[in-house]
Amino acid sequence: MVNGVTADETGDETDGCCASLDGADPAATATDLRALTAMGNDTRYELLRLIASADGGVCVCDLEAGVGVGQSAVSQALSRLRDAGLVTRRKEGSWRYYGLTETAAALLETLDDVRGNDE
Repeated sequence: MVNGVTADETGDETDGCCASLDGADPAATATDLRALTAMGNDTRYELLRLIASADGGVCVCDLEAGVGVGQSAVSQALSRLRDAGLVTRRKEGSWRYYGLTETAAALLETLDDVRGNDE
């Protein structure tokens, strides 16, 4: 060791225990945080669970009663979930039907596994 610098087994010099680490991918971090933030609200999380339990797409009017908030609040929450890549939306006439993305389904399944639930 000379002046706080040591040589490792290959003879390369290192600064003690403080080796540099590769940083996280900023784009991946932003995507992950957007999804987790969107899920971090009671209403949005309940909407994801309701959509996951439905067969096929589910309409806003069907979700309203399930979460106990008005249509406007449900629509805003679904918009946030859609922006985060957690729900899909298809339009049939004047109706819009929502479904889970593969990402949302995988996240919910992971949460179930962590909790030990086999839903």
